[in-house]
Amino acid sequence: MPTYRAPDGTVLAYHVHAGPHRDGAPVICLPGGPIQASAYLGDLGGLAAHRRLVTLDLRGSGASAVPDDPGSYRCDRLTGDVEALREHLGLDRIDLLAHCAGANVAVQYAARHPAHVATLTLVTPSTRAVGIEITGAARLETARARAGEPWFGPAYAALESATEGRATAADWAAIAPFSYGRWDAAAQAHHAAGDEQRNDEAAAVFGAEGAFDPAATRAALAGLGAPVLLLAGEVDVAAPPPAMAEFAGLFGDAAFAVQPGAGHFPWLDDPDWFAATAGRFLGGR
Repeated sequence: MPTYRAPDGTVLAYHVHAGPHRDGAPVICLPGGPIQASAYLGDLGGLAAHRRLVTLDLRGSGASAVPDDPGSYRCDRLTGDVEALREHLGLDRIDLLAHCAGANVAVQYAARHPAHVATLTLVTPSTRAVGIEITGAARLETARARAGEPWFGPAYAALESATEGRATAADWAAIAPFSYGRWDAAAQAHHAAGDEQRNDEAAAVFGAEGAFDPAATRAALAGLGAPVLLLAGEVDVAAPPPAMAEFAGLFGDAAFAVQPGAGHFPWLDDPDWFAATAGRFLGGR
């Protein structure tokens, strides 16, 4: 498994998913969680058939080492690990893809190193780094599209508790079906694996004081010259489409796509749609 050293000496691992473009320029993929092993991304629904993918295990997750300084889990500091990976791969400019919380790292990287970003792909992104608030009402409205599902009643009640700030551990578990377009055996296995892949200590530091400067990040993104694709899931309560449209509007050159029937992990819900859409944007370079 290939590794490289972060600026503070922490050894970080990454995984290569290569189809026919084995020798082409890679797409660097950042996982969410926050600080979840990149294994849950897989090959992003077959996107590796379009481009070579490099999925990074952020420090303290997957095969990457635990850093000496726990404070280095803070989101803004993780941008240094991305820059070190770019240098390690010998690339002048990178195609950067990020999912969920990883988008907070990606947009801050783009704000700090715009000249090194060729394209930016954000998949059902978290909005913390850009200061877009997603209200409980917006999440509940999105959730009501699933009213015909057999699990809807208990899951919706749990989501109401979460939006009111009184969720229990049982409530959080009950909400899980909303993350997937289909709550089938594959989705349940994916969710269960995710519980084992996260670093809770790191996640607690990820958004610590100083991690985000939304005003500065938004200002920088407005001037980003690289093309952007923001991909939302139609029924994603974590990143509802209206908030995602607002996020896309922060960029000067952004395409916005909503995957029909998809939740928070759209490459699982319809791999062909996801890979075709992202693949068209990224091309076969």
